[in-house]
Amino acid sequence: MHEELNQFARNEVWILVPRTSKMNVIGTKWVFKNKLDEHGVIVRNKARLVANQEEGINYGETYTPVARLEAVRLLLAYACMNGFKLHQMDVKSAFLNGYIDEEVYVCQSPGFEDHKHPDYVFKLKKALYGLKQAPRQWYERLSNFLLSNGYERGKTDKTLFIKKALNDIILVQVYVDDIIFGSTNQNLCEQFVAAMQGEFEISMMGEFNYFLGLQIKQLNHGTFLSQTKYCKELLKKFDMENCKEVSTPMATNCYLDSDEKGTNVDQTKYRGLIGPLLYLTVSRPNIIFNVCLCARFQSNPKESHFTAAKRILKYLQGTTTVGLWYPSEVSLDLVGYIDSDFAGCKIDRKSTSGTCHLLGSSLISWNSKKQACVALSTAEAEYITAGSCCAQSLWIK
Repeated sequence: MHEELNQFARNEVWILVPRTSKMNVIGTKWVFKNKLDEHGVIVRNKARLVANQEEGINYGETYTPVARLEAVRLLLAYACMNGFKLHQMDVKSAFLNGYIDEEVYVCQSPGFEDHKHPDYVFKLKKALYGLKQAPRQWYERLSNFLLSNGYERGKTDKTLFIKKALNDIILVQVYVDDIIFGSTNQNLCEQFVAAMQGEFEISMMGEFNYFLGLQIKQLNHGTFLSQTKYCKELLKKFDMENCKEVSTPMATNCYLDSDEKGTNVDQTKYRGLIGPLLYLTVSRPNIIFNVCLCARFQSNPKESHFTAAKRILKYLQGTTTVGLWYPSEVSLDLVGYIDSDFAGCKIDRKSTSGTCHLLGSSLISWNSKKQACVALSTAEAEYITAGSCCAQSLWIK
């Protein structure tokens, strides 16, 4: 907690002012969290002072761009094929670096009130965690800094910044306060780190190996992506650690429908299973169709749906270490594949689209989604799928 408040002082986040009746003062509270590494070991006890901002008070625009996971996989594949490794840095108390335009007042932090002026409040000069505009203000500050240092912002992906020097290139991908970067020339990386250290307080995390539950191993002949730790935690959460393994995530004769006469199950528990399974598809394209099929019944889940979802867990029990392999080859060809069924949904007779994209031999994007309209022929179902595949291909390109 002292470290957090010292960070406020170094960044000149606020100033203490007398409270008046016209001020709309926002409350504050402490939030505590244990940060873990990829092995589940506690690496830091974190305290964060956040503001309890109410909807619509003292803020306007809140949107901030966040890197898509397809973009992160694409960056990994590109780095692997071009023979350089990615690194990761974390900006300490990133949101405290964003300047705010509105007049915002917050209460003094609980347990650290000024004994001389206990009735005073803090006027914010910079954004505070919990403020709705904080992510946007941080992104504006970081992007302006990078643009002023000669970087170009991606035209499609606004979280990607690129800088070219002769025949070399450095790529910087931003995900809130986590920054992934790599270059064909190590000197460019060193210059980028020095520039960031001169502007912000950062902590270097070394090679890019753990990100949002995704484990990455960058080797000389390729890169391996997996969610082994996340998968094991999911099995433990639902008491399926010692369950019997199955060879497929869903039986070939399993056709799920609304099952109106079936036994109801707890919605919260069912959704609590589907959510983590959906996130597990970040590195497991082999379960995306089955998980998305089970996700269609979250509004009124039955025992049959829960049984189908638990079968996916049984499949995961025997495949916890399965992931994606990105070989270090020279080909940068982008290839997309499509497929669709016809009237596969037994409830509304809509078709399901399936697409995947490979950069060389690296699978970087995949999708399984029920179509929005009822296709009148197999050709129409295929054309709808081809349209979504082309849109994704253009975005990746």
